Amino acid sequence: MASSFFIKGKENAKFAKKNKITASKRKNEGDSGSKAKSKPKKPNKHNEEISSDSETEGADVPKRKQAREEFEYDETPQEKKLRLAKKYLEQLKEEEEKKADDESFETDLIAGRLQEEVLEQKGKLQRLIAKDLLPPDASEIRVLRGHKLPVTCLVISSDEKYIFSASKDCSIIKWDVASGKRLHTIKGVRKGDQHVGHSACVLCMTISSDGKYLATGDMNKLIMIWEADTCKHLYKFTGHKGPVSGLSFRRGSHDLYSASHDRSVKVWNVDENAYVETLFGHQDTITGLDSLSRERCVTAGGRDGTVRVWKIAEESQLVFHGHNGSIDCVQLINEEHMITGADDGSVCLWSVNKKKPVATVKQAHGCHGDPGLERPLWISSVAALQNSDTVASGSHNSEVQIWKCGHNYRNMELLFTVPVPGFVNSLKFSTSGQFLVAGVGQEHRLGRWWRLKEAKNGIYIIPLKRKQNTAEDAKETEA
Repeated sequence: MASSFFIKGKENAKFAKKNKITASKRKNEGDSGSKAKSKPKKPNKHNEEISSDSETEGADVPKRKQAREEFEYDETPQEKKLRLAKKYLEQLKEEEEKKADDESFETDLIAGRLQEEVLEQKGKLQRLIAKDLLPPDASEIRVLRGHKLPVTCLVISSDEKYIFSASKDCSIIKWDVASGKRLHTIKGVRKGDQHVGHSACVLCMTISSDGKYLATGDMNKLIMIWEADTCKHLYKFTGHKGPVSGLSFRRGSHDLYSASHDRSVKVWNVDENAYVETLFGHQDTITGLDSLSRERCVTAGGRDGTVRVWKIAEESQLVFHGHNGSIDCVQLINEEHMITGADDGSVCLWSVNKKKPVATVKQAHGCHGDPGLERPLWISSVAALQNSDTVASGSHNSEVQIWKCGHNYRNMELLFTVPVPGFVNSLKFSTSGQFLVAGVGQEHRLGRWWRLKEAKNGIYIIPLKRKQNTAEDAKETEA
């Protein structure tokens, strides 16, 4: 058998002979071509001139290719798998860290919101905003006029777009907050008139938290239910044996609580157009009523000198004593604290855990009368910015007073006063606390003991300005 060395030699000899034949053939073709007519040659792309940049780039290409080949040659398949796995794990780690940050932020928001709702349900939520409030300029206060007689009550829709007001002239007016224009008027009527409306002084009103229903009560013992959007009359509730002096919808529902001079509190279901039950306990005329989210309401008992919290589900009541005169108005701050005003001139701050007021401001709006015969000015209305430390009170000394509740609702401090001439018969804070609305008249809403001729009947929209936001702005604490 021949060795591989001799086989290669034969192959090389054969290859050399072939190259020799090819070269001679090319020479003959060249000689014959020079004799024939010359033909245009196609440009050889390998002989094209290139710029210096292209030369550099072309020179770099083999180098990069060589470096890549060397890297691939040096990296084993196992090392490549390991490198790609590490890269994938790093990418996953970055995505998970970003996702964790987002989830942590969302969790904190949800936890904060849930904690706020729990504190609100317990009546222990307190937004500390009073310290940032600034007194408004007189030029910033807007006045809406439309009622012929003193304004007796008003409410603000939860979206803060509308104000509803009522008057001794038996009329109800719907106002646009932004423009101050009158959107709708439900005129008062005489008995026997076919027009639907009140035929007696309207003493109280309330609007449901979803803005669907408006309820009004009058001196003729009637409760009227209206569609708040269109002011269309829906129902009429009868049952009270005296003037209806207080109304309130339970927040988040269409359960309606009503109070009357007949000393009773009634519960209604507006969705079903139905009466539910009657509660008894007061020994004199009920002058005011309020409620929040819980299935309970609070009432002011006038000259019986008591404030009562009605636990409807438990079928029980809590009785509180404190004022020396007729308690004419009451407002809940949260589920466990409330504020009241009386004709002895005092404003009281209460906790449902104590039978006596935790704080009392005597002669809150001063006195009037001849020297030596001075008498305190009656407190005709109070209001509270719910779940905050801010409350307000009104009388007929031509001003509204804004108060700050101290830590844990232990005391009250006067912040500033707002000039409002006349009897302040009704006060309401907007839900956000951006403004306060006062219903003003020449007379007290419950009678004609005095008449202030210089006053004008109307609605006062008072803006509540705040200082620049600080780190502690709108801070929430558990009382």
